[in-house]
Amino acid sequence: MKKEFVVIGLGRFGGSIVKELIELEADVMAIDKSEERVEEYANIATQAVAVDTTDEAALRSLGIRNFEHVVIAIGENIQASILTTLILKEIGVQRITVKAQNDYHEKVLRKIGADQVVHPERDMGKRIANNLVSNNILDYLELSDEYSIVEIQANNHIAGSSLIDLDIRAKYGVNIVAIKRGTHILVSPQAIEQIEVNDVLIVIGSDLDIHRFERRALH
Repeated sequence: MKKEFVVIGLGRFGGSIVKELIELEADVMAIDKSEERVEEYANIATQAVAVDTTDEAALRSLGIRNFEHVVIAIGENIQASILTTLILKEIGVQRITVKAQNDYHEKVLRKIGADQVVHPERDMGKRIANNLVSNNILDYLELSDEYSIVEIQANNHIAGSSLIDLDIRAKYGVNIVAIKRGTHILVSPQAIEQIEVNDVLIVIGSDLDIHRFERRALH
């Protein structure tokens, strides 16, 4: 069976989620207060509806409880975001992911039962900053305030060495969980695996240790 989602708020963030979910062959009900935005997604989403989601009766009439996951991507209106989250919890929606504007907004959302809170602008800012600072860091995924997974481009400094030669875990406290080599991915590479130029190392660890590894081993 197809997975079923509701996305509330069809701004840039919500709209991109709708498009990506449809690409991934999920069923998506797209909701926004703006008729104009709903019109824009009428031919993209499985269903597009213009509704004020702070109106409990209107939300209930959509049968929203039957969907397994609701994403609240409401833009600037923090009050509408909080009220919508509360109503969805009341209705009994299984899983709710909410976009937060700031840390205070996140605290409230977590207190009222949001299952997942995302900060797309902040997280994207971190990814871009990490990519700008280092020529070797290709991508960056924050796991928590202190831990991340990054893709790091191998260079001549470590090419030709095996993982056991580099002793990365002991020296830097990070783990190489996979190596991308062209179209192949080596998951949990063996200690004797030799690194080649242009390999992409998938590294997991604390941000401090990752940056230490990137600065010292690759320069």
